[in-house]
Amino acid sequence: MDLRAELLKSIWYAFTALDVEKSGKVSKSQLKVLSHNLYTVLKIPHDPVALEEHFRDDDDGPVSSQGYMPYLNKYILDKVEEGAFIKEQFDELCWTLTAKKNYKPDRNGNSVVSHQDAFKLWCLFNFLSEDKYPLVMVPDEVEYLLKKICTAMNVELNSCELEDYLSQEPQGQGGLTVWQFLDMVNSGRFLRGIEQEAISMAVEEVYQEVIEDGYLWKKGQLRRNWSERWFMLKPSVLSYYMSEERKEKKGSIALDKHCCVEVLPDRDGKRCMFCVKTSSRTYEMSASDTRQRQEWTLAIQTAIRLQAEGKKSLHKDLKQKRREQREQREQRKAAKEEEMQRLKQLQEEKERKLQELELLKEAQRQAEILLQEEEQRRRQQHEEMQRTLEIQLQEAEQARASMQAEMVLKEAEAERQRKRILELEDMQERLQEALQQEVKARQDEEAVRYAQARLLAEEEEKLKELMKLKEEQEEYIIKTQREKQVLKQEMENKNKCLEEAQKQLEEVRVNRQRVDQDVMAAQRKLRQASTNVKHWNVQMNRLMHPIGPGDKRTNSSGGVFAGYQPLLSRRDSSLK
Repeated sequence: MDLRAELLKSIWYAFTALDVEKSGKVSKSQLKVLSHNLYTVLKIPHDPVALEEHFRDDDDGPVSSQGYMPYLNKYILDKVEEGAFIKEQFDELCWTLTAKKNYKPDRNGNSVVSHQDAFKLWCLFNFLSEDKYPLVMVPDEVEYLLKKICTAMNVELNSCELEDYLSQEPQGQGGLTVWQFLDMVNSGRFLRGIEQEAISMAVEEVYQEVIEDGYLWKKGQLRRNWSERWFMLKPSVLSYYMSEERKEKKGSIALDKHCCVEVLPDRDGKRCMFCVKTSSRTYEMSASDTRQRQEWTLAIQTAIRLQAEGKKSLHKDLKQKRREQREQREQRKAAKEEEMQRLKQLQEEKERKLQELELLKEAQRQAEILLQEEEQRRRQQHEEMQRTLEIQLQEAEQARASMQAEMVLKEAEAERQRKRILELEDMQERLQEALQQEVKARQDEEAVRYAQARLLAEEEEKLKELMKLKEEQEEYIIKTQREKQVLKQEMENKNKCLEEAQKQLEEVRVNRQRVDQDVMAAQRKLRQASTNVKHWNVQMNRLMHPIGPGDKRTNSSGGVFAGYQPLLSRRDSSLK
């Protein structure tokens, strides 16, 4: 798990805490405040322009976690430098936001852990939780963390009781959430009879072991005096500060594969001494007791070994190994279940095969009996069929001879019919041409009628205008009696307009006469087309007479193509 993933886990809790309506979205004003606080605790230079631009007020509404991630990655996480900030302060900020909404200790003060211990358990939970959201801790990791705390108090954890509790507790995504975990610890079910102070010390010890920091005495290089410093161990560096607030960094020791740790004998009034040797210097340190010295020397040696192997952290490495072991157990369990299922299927398949075998034997006996009966019945049917076939063969020979004679007659008849069809097809083509001429004449007539109607409408409009002008002229005549001199010019103008309207009316009448002549010409064409259609109908009726087998063509009065006559009659009536 890299630094970005660790920071994202804590930020996820802060984001979900601001999501009051549990809709997956947070208002821009709240995200603006959260981003400003993240700038501060992560020691990142503030970018007020980008902050105001990204979270300006508009109509877009709240922002989802996916909408916040681009800004978070670009302006915050990409600028974070490991060691430039105090991660505990960052975790406290996210814990404060999420605990206010989600952490619910006993109101009567009967909680097993204090608020500060709950924060440390929250940090440990984030470290051991799975790398997927929503964050959960699998039962194996829950048991591992509780065993670490109990071991620090010299108490044995009741694994059976824990297993019963986990089986009864509803688990989402295959594990416990941090709030379920804190409720389980505060219930006192697994820490009965233990004082809160002892639990707090155990939580602090496990927290320092996993986070890998604490106080040590360090001997100076120049003045050779001893000073108490707060040490923090990272995979590649051992940093030391003036105090646990880590505000003033005094120095750091770079760890690589050339470094080593050695235990020193007690001297200069200091006990539990050890030193870290690098390629350029030897650092002497003193722990408070033998156990602390052993833990620090082991942790530093492990960090040097992991650094040489290219790994990150002892506890992260152990966590990865536990995860791999869980996956292997689950794979073995799945394989075992699959094998049992396969064996069960094979057993069922075997039983089914035995039943099918018994059924097949019984079916074979029945089939032998039926086969004998069928053989006897088949012999009888074969004899009857042979007699029937002989009779049918004789009848077929007779039918063949009669059909050959009939085929000769049919071929002659078909030849006559083919000739008649060719004549009718030629006649049909001529009729279609006449019909097309008639349709064209009707279309011309319709166009002429439309033009005549348009001219009549124009004539009516002109008449209306003429009547209107006459009425206006009469009004002007009445007014001229009083204002004759004033309106004389206007009367002349009106007279001119009247003359122009009369000319236009005359033109409309001339156009009307021309259209009437066009209509009469179209009607003559239509009558001529109708006469042609009637002529061809008469010719068709003469040709459409039935032809009987062996009859003469001159005496036929109907036939196969008599059906054409009603069709042509209907077409003629529609054309009329």
